Amino acid sequence: MRLSQYFFSTLKEVPKDAEIASHQLMLRAGFIQQLSSGIYSYLPLGLKVLQKFQEILRQELNSAGAIEVLFPSVIPEELWQESERWDAYGDQLLKMTDRLGRQYCFGPTHEEVVTEMAKQFIHSYKQLPLNVYQIQTKFRDELRPRFGLMRGREFCMKDAYSFHDSESSLDETYQVMKTAYYNIFESCGLEVQAVEADSGDIGGSESAEFMITAETGEDAIMKCSESGHAVNVEAAKTMPFKANEFRDQVSIEHVSTPSMKRIEEVVNGLNCSSSDLLKSLLVEVDNELVLVLIRGDHELNELKLKKQLNAFSINFVNDDDVFNTIGTVPGYVGPYQLSECRIVADHSLDPTYPYIVGGNQPDTHLRNVQLKYDVTVESYLDLRNASAGELTPWGGVYEEVRGIEVGHIFKLGTKYSESMKASFMNKEGRPSPFIMGCYGIGVGRTVAAAIEQNSDDKGMVWPKSLSPFDIQLICVNPKKEILTNACDSLYTNLKNTGLDILYDDRLDSPGKKFQDADLIGIPLQVIVGKSFEKSSEIEVKFRSSGDRLSLPYDRCVETIKELFDGC
Repeated sequence: MRLSQYFFSTLKEVPKDAEIASHQLMLRAGFIQQLSSGIYSYLPLGLKVLQKFQEILRQELNSAGAIEVLFPSVIPEELWQESERWDAYGDQLLKMTDRLGRQYCFGPTHEEVVTEMAKQFIHSYKQLPLNVYQIQTKFRDELRPRFGLMRGREFCMKDAYSFHDSESSLDETYQVMKTAYYNIFESCGLEVQAVEADSGDIGGSESAEFMITAETGEDAIMKCSESGHAVNVEAAKTMPFKANEFRDQVSIEHVSTPSMKRIEEVVNGLNCSSSDLLKSLLVEVDNELVLVLIRGDHELNELKLKKQLNAFSINFVNDDDVFNTIGTVPGYVGPYQLSECRIVADHSLDPTYPYIVGGNQPDTHLRNVQLKYDVTVESYLDLRNASAGELTPWGGVYEEVRGIEVGHIFKLGTKYSESMKASFMNKEGRPSPFIMGCYGIGVGRTVAAAIEQNSDDKGMVWPKSLSPFDIQLICVNPKKEILTNACDSLYTNLKNTGLDILYDDRLDSPGKKFQDADLIGIPLQVIVGKSFEKSSEIEVKFRSSGDRLSLPYDRCVETIKELFDGC
């Protein structure tokens, strides 16, 4: 492809709202264009990379025995009502109404659709197992889309679903898909690690996320210093409080804390530690009020709370409604003598420690509140995020690294088949719900993650499996006929070897061409310039290392092909 005839444009300046390398470089190099918040167009270079990754996906998934399908993006409300997710999925679900008043959603995921397919076409255990996948556009109405393709609202995703007649069959496919995932990411030059994860709204008994480590990663990965076990912070278990001794009851003290509503304000005002305080978080759990207690220096894990309470939905009571629900001023809510709601506490809390809590009246806190003596706690549960340095269940301490999730696999079990009444006739001749698995990869997200792991201060450094072109041929000065003729001939000969060539024949300055070539990041740059005029030699530059090699023009084609094959 001649660059003078290609749809291509680069930016000199880094866009102001682009915070991470992949977002900055894809915008600067003309791979994507932002159309709206979290919604991007793929321009020609970006689309070629996307398509290359899609072909890697197809090769590995087909080899793993999965069969490609394509489902509609727009899904009728009825299917989501059957699975009981129409309301439970929350505000991320983009809903729409047609001219007849029928409601639909733009699919953020396709468990309902694939279960309906199995319900209609699979009737016997003899048709199982079945594993199908699709590569398709999804939409999730993210509250804060950011980081370009890392967290967009509209995105390309590969999702696969398997159906089984037994847990052992699911286990087998789960392992096959896990191996396929490792092969997929290895083919892209990405180093990944499978970490234990929470299944979230998708559901299921077991799941694993495939993470690449990166300082810009949104996810915290907690690793055990002894066992090496890795887990997403959302699923990382914390250790319960283990008492060495119990303290006797002490007298509660009222303390004046005017305008001290936040933890740091109370810490400064009372000259104490945040670990001396209890956060009292008022939450509506399936329309029932619950007060959640965690230590002041800890962070509530909402997924754990939802799972521990077996809740359909949880919503924090906003400041405007606190007084209306329990008659207490926001910022001063506490568990002492509070009878309007259930109380649950994080299991790492010391029941006899004299904590500081909200006094349930303006400008007042209470000292020396001991949960064992002063508060009716319904249950102590694992409700918070694990922190680096604390003990793990595997005999070590947690170490935290940042990661980018590029894939997620689930054992769904019968969550969807039971709710949607999708069953088959088992070996005993009785109807049985399908046992299901689910396997997702963010296509655009993986492309962005590849940039995060493969870039430098000049631009992207593509592995050849994902690079938009194989070779970038650069004519330093197209105004010189001798250089143009040499480049045109070399362009034709290289294409005849099967290589995909981006030929920079523009009339721009050499500096501009070299900068754009480094920004785009194609593995090999073949440069025809002064060396050719002097000694009939061309120059080959390796983008990853910056190393250069001179080759005689009349024997360079085969060598360039070998150099590319060895990249």
